[in-house]
Amino acid sequence: MTATVVEKSAVTGHALTAGRLPRFAEPSIAGGTFAVVAVVMLLLQGFALVPWLIVSALLYLVAIGVGSTIVEGRRRATDRVVRGLVTGAFLLALIPLVSTLWTVFAKGIGVVNWQFITQTGGTTFDPNTLEVVATPGALQAIVGTLIITAIAALISVPIGILAAVYLVEYALPTNPLRRTITFLVDVMTGIPSIVAGLFAFSLFALIVGPKAFSGFSASIALCVLMIPIVIRSTEEMLRLVPADLREASLALGVPRSATIIKIVLRTAASGIVTGVVLSIARVIGETAPIFIAASFTDNFNANPFSGPMQTLPVMAYTAYSFPGKDIDASQAQAWGAALLLVILVIIFNLIARIVAMVFAPKTR
Repeated sequence: MTATVVEKSAVTGHALTAGRLPRFAEPSIAGGTFAVVAVVMLLLQGFALVPWLIVSALLYLVAIGVGSTIVEGRRRATDRVVRGLVTGAFLLALIPLVSTLWTVFAKGIGVVNWQFITQTGGTTFDPNTLEVVATPGALQAIVGTLIITAIAALISVPIGILAAVYLVEYALPTNPLRRTITFLVDVMTGIPSIVAGLFAFSLFALIVGPKAFSGFSASIALCVLMIPIVIRSTEEMLRLVPADLREASLALGVPRSATIIKIVLRTAASGIVTGVVLSIARVIGETAPIFIAASFTDNFNANPFSGPMQTLPVMAYTAYSFPGKDIDASQAQAWGAALLLVILVIIFNLIARIVAMVFAPKTR
């Protein structure tokens, strides 16, 4: 039998690779298509970037579809065309992201330096020249952003995790309280951020009076946005824990509370921490609720319970929307605050990745 198979392979040649386009077919066809379309458009003296990309992509899909149909058959041709469509959609979605990051980096890199980070910005009056001088600085905004976000996380994370544990581990599917909590979480997920800011400001205005601007008020507004995200992410991670682990622990006589803490939460720790950090990265860039609840100020204020506080997103918004006499300096400060905010978000995402790797069950 083996000799017969060898003889057939020797007679037919490379039978396993027959009817397949070579590996370099797709990049070759793509490069040729884009080059031909570019030459034709240059000859017609009508070259434009967007039409060139669209026409070249369409011709590439047609060429790869026809070539694959002739050589490989209709099934593989359909696969190659669909893969080309998916790749094109991915690149199309990547364009605004890369464009935004490049714009923020290009306009903010000239402003962000050690002095800008460690110095409190504001305006000062020079008695010698009788001029109002704008001093660039973002220290008050960085401190305010970190304080407000930290307080929001300290309040939201325990509430979200405990609520998710109740929904998954304790409440039955027919429990009316479970249905109510799930419904409210779904509603809170779709609440606009400005509504959260109005809620926090109204709440503290009833408690402390009309001048209710404070960092703690802004933290409460962010809690309204963070809690449903933490609940949803934690709930999904807990549902992924195999039921066999729970049953094995309970069969050994371990109480349910200890089973949840030592087995379920430790197994899902990677996903839970990732969801928490991503929820923090989600709310750290909110502008409307913080602008309403904490207002803004050029003075350094590290007390979240008294007076307005400045944050990076609000600083970027106010510097760009309400510039001073030196419009260029105000806009540069806005781009610098935006770049610092992007850097903070990237740092939080990197922390989420590292923590997920550390707490992953296989890694441990």
